[in-house]
Parts: sequence; C-alpha cells; structure tokens
Amino acid sequence: QVQLVESGGGSVQAGGSLRLSCAASAYTVNMAWFRQAPGKERGGVAAMSSDGDTVYKDSVKGRFTISQDNARTTLYLQMNSLKPEDTAMYYCAARDGTWFYCPIAKTFYDTWGQGTQVTVSS
Repeated sequence: QVQLVESGGGSVQAGGSLRLSCAASAYTVNMAWFRQAPGKERGGVAAMSSDGDTVYKDSVKGRFTISQDNARTTLYLQMNSLKPEDTAMYYCAARDGTWFYCPIAKTFYDTWGQGTQVTVSS
C-alpha cells in the first residue's frame, strides 16, 4: 500500500499563504486533502481525480488550489488568503484504482497520511 507523508504546515497570520505537500511512496492518483479542527469531524477540502478534475469545499473555492506533479508522486495544496477558521490538522488521502470523479468524502479514500498542522491567527 502506498505511504503518504504531509509537510508544509505552520503558523501564519490571517491573509497569509501556505503550500502543503503530500509525498507518496509511489505513483498515486485519486487524491484529496482533508482537515480536522479540534472537536470537529474530519471534512474534505479538495480532491483531484485521475484525469485531473478537481472539486473544492465551497468555503475554500477561489482561495485554495489542489495540484499534483507530473510524476504523480506529490500532491500540493496552495492556500491563499488564509482565515482563522482554516486552522486545523490537514491530511492527504488516496484511493486505489482509476476514478474519473473523486468526491471530498472521507469514506471514499482508503489511504491516509499522518497530517500537518496549520494555524492561522487573526
């Protein structure tokens, strides 16, 4: 099974930017970013299917961009105009197989990273 390792988290002020990375141990498609704030359920942020189609949570549209390198071994999440409510542990996830639509639903994914913390101060 592929291994996923997130990096790039940190502390920023509101309005700032961060770029998260998720390194996969092998070629991986059907990937997504999720986040979980203390006391809340883990929820989807953005997803990318095997043919590059993307889907975003409404509250991050226009601010966050999901992308992947050509080798399909690193997934990125560019986060701009960060808000305090974006504070959470961010996880990347993957689903085996070839899918032309990947939802931002945690039950769809079968492989998870350990997470990277993002803290946005006001």
